[in-house]
Amino acid sequence: MSGLFDSTPPPPLAEALRPKLIEEVIGQTHLLAAGKPLNLAFASGKPHSMILWGPPGVGKTTLARLSAKAFDREFFAISAVLAGVKEIREAIEQAQQNMAQYGKQTILFVDEIHRFNKSQQDALLPHVESGLFTFIGATTENPSFEVNSALLSRAQVYVLKSLNADELKQLFERAHQYAMPDIQFDATAIDALINNADGDARRLLNLVEQVRNAVLAPNSSVKVVDQAFIENALTVQARRFDKGGDQFYDQISALHKSVRGSDPDAALYWFCRMLDGGADPRYLARRIIRMAWEDIGLADPRAMQLANDAALTFERLGSPEGELALGQAVVYLAVASKSNASYKAFNAARAYVANDQSKPVPNHLRNAPTKLMKELGHGKEYRYAHDEPHGYAAGESYLPEGMAQPHWYEPVERGLETQIKEKMAFLRQLDAEHQKK
Repeated sequence: MSGLFDSTPPPPLAEALRPKLIEEVIGQTHLLAAGKPLNLAFASGKPHSMILWGPPGVGKTTLARLSAKAFDREFFAISAVLAGVKEIREAIEQAQQNMAQYGKQTILFVDEIHRFNKSQQDALLPHVESGLFTFIGATTENPSFEVNSALLSRAQVYVLKSLNADELKQLFERAHQYAMPDIQFDATAIDALINNADGDARRLLNLVEQVRNAVLAPNSSVKVVDQAFIENALTVQARRFDKGGDQFYDQISALHKSVRGSDPDAALYWFCRMLDGGADPRYLARRIIRMAWEDIGLADPRAMQLANDAALTFERLGSPEGELALGQAVVYLAVASKSNASYKAFNAARAYVANDQSKPVPNHLRNAPTKLMKELGHGKEYRYAHDEPHGYAAGESYLPEGMAQPHWYEPVERGLETQIKEKMAFLRQLDAEHQKK
């Protein structure tokens, strides 16, 4: 019989429902379905070092724990957020003890491995190579950037995905039956929970637990949970978003490419997703200005002015009013004529200059403010374009002597650059006629 002080609090729902078998895992079918990589690895019984890369709440820790069971290995876990050299040493000693006493290898699980510095990651290498333990790391950050190349080369990277709506619904049904089978949920309530979970299984289970606590409160008489109850009972969290992490750069990339692809709806979607996730509107304003110069250029010079005006408007109005100006700039840039001709020309010219010798300025292009400079021929035979027909000195060269015309800037037939292209063709015709004379 248990004593008065023997009772222990029940585990959180997310821990209570943690799968005990591979077959109980929801999601990650691209890795766990029959014939898929992790399914084959577990079936083989031969462990290998791996890095599980994916967003929060998709099963990284669960898969690491289940791998120990599948491979019949001891399991030792440390968190890179809290662990240091002392904890790494203890893990190594535990692995050595497991081998000496039981003849069993250990799986060392390092959660958030990207938080370890280079020396801490290097400390694992000799023991991974010797086979003392099999290393499994979990990370939400791109391991290409955050994990040492030496350690990365010794581990297979598996990419885990956010759970989709069907998978989250399956998880909800499991949690519902476990936590409060006598309480009904209407369809709108289930949809609200799934939407708020945002692909994160742990978040969904935490939300269900919040609802259970509210439903089972002493003064509650709720028998059917609807959307209104969900909205009142839950603390709505921000969408998944990691400032400075992969999510951040993936979304700004999607925004930029939607603008470049002339899709205003997609551009607005990613713009609002970033605002919803907590991105700094000033950062977005800078990127919008960059888009105008890089992808629209001289095809529509108004885009650059509008982007700058939107940034200034945000500085004057702040959030959220100023975000409307940025949103309108995004729409305008998306529907504007596109050209990267001047952007490409700038990059080509810069690369040429960086790899070329310093060529002298031709005499006819040099300034001649003094008598000596005039005697040296500075400015001699320079043709003043305004005095020439069409305001253009046909046949004149403005490049260093011996340098061929590179034709870096070639306008496209879109927007204002259509007219620029026509003008340049006319000027080249004047050059050709001058050459014949």
